[in-house]
Amino acid sequence: MTFNQYHQQDITSSKFLVTGGAGFIGSNLVAYLVQYQAAKIVVLDNLSTGYLENIAAYIDKGQVEFIEGDIRDYQTCVKAMQDVDYVLHEAALGSVPRSINDPITTNEVNISGFLNILQAAKEAGVKRMVYAASSSTYGDSPSLPKQEAIIGNPLSPYAVTKYVNELYADVFSRTYQFHSVGLRYFNVFGPKQNVNGPYAAVIPLFITQVLNGQAPVINGDGLTSRDFTFVSNVVQANIKALLADNLTKHEVFNVACNEQTSLTELVSAITEELGSPLEPTYVPERRGDVKHSLADISKAKSQLQYQPEVLFKNGLKETILYFQELTSAS
Repeated sequence: MTFNQYHQQDITSSKFLVTGGAGFIGSNLVAYLVQYQAAKIVVLDNLSTGYLENIAAYIDKGQVEFIEGDIRDYQTCVKAMQDVDYVLHEAALGSVPRSINDPITTNEVNISGFLNILQAAKEAGVKRMVYAASSSTYGDSPSLPKQEAIIGNPLSPYAVTKYVNELYADVFSRTYQFHSVGLRYFNVFGPKQNVNGPYAAVIPLFITQVLNGQAPVINGDGLTSRDFTFVSNVVQANIKALLADNLTKHEVFNVACNEQTSLTELVSAITEELGSPLEPTYVPERRGDVKHSLADISKAKSQLQYQPEVLFKNGLKETILYFQELTSAS
C-alpha cells in the first residue's frame, strides 16, 4: 500500500520509534515512514501478536532497525528510546474477549507497558508521543455520535486499560509538561490485519469465512453497529497528530469515518462484493461489547486537519482484494 503525504515538515532528519511495529497498524505506520524516507526508524515488538514478515523487507534493506523486546521491561524501552525524536506507540494486547479471559496479562501489557514507554519517552526528551487509545473507552455511554468529552463506564478490562492510558498521559502532561496525543481508534481494518487465532477482528474474519465457503458468524442480533475505519485514515491521523504544531497539552481525538454500519450490513456488503449466496449465522452476543459505535470526528478535523480519505465501502473493497490475493497465494 502506498500513502498520500500527510506531513509538511521534513522528516528525513528525524528518528522514529514505532512500538508494535510488526503488527497491523504499526507496520502500516512503518511503511509510511519508509515511503517518505524518515532518517531512522526503530521498531520494538515482542512478536506475540505481530509478524516479522510485515516489515522484513524494510529490515533486509536496512531501512528499519528491529528490536525484539517487551514493553513490560523498562530497560528495553529505555534502549529503544535512545536519540528518538518521535514515538508512535501501538504495542498493546487488543481484543475485548482476550481481556475478559486474561485481565492480568492485558493489564500488565496495556498499563504497565504503556507507563514504561511514557516514562522512557519523557526521560529521553522525545518531542512527542502519539499512542493508540480506543473507542472502547466510551463504554456504556448511550450518546451518539461519540464525543471525546462524554464517556461512560467501561464494559471490559480492555476498555479500563485504554482509559487508564489516557489518565496517565494527561497526568504526565500536567505534571511534567510531556505532551502526548491519544487517538481513539474506531474498529480499524485493512491490509496486514491478522485473521488467525480466537481474537481476530470481524472484517478479516467475515471475509475469510466467505472466501472459504463458510457462513459468517455474527454475535448477537446483527444490529450491533460500528464506525469501521480503513487503516490509511489511521496512518493519516497518527502522522498529523505527531507533527502538529498547534497542540500544547495532552489531547485525545476520535479517529473514524463518521459512518455507521451494522454487522448484518457488513456481511451483506462482503457477500455482494464476492458474489456469494451465503447468509450469516447468529450466535449469542459477546460479553463486554458496546452495542453501537459512531464517532464525532469534528475535533480531529478542526485541530489536526484530519479528513478520512477512504470511506467504508472503498476500504472494504481494497481489503477484500488483499485477502483474495492472500488466499490464492497460499
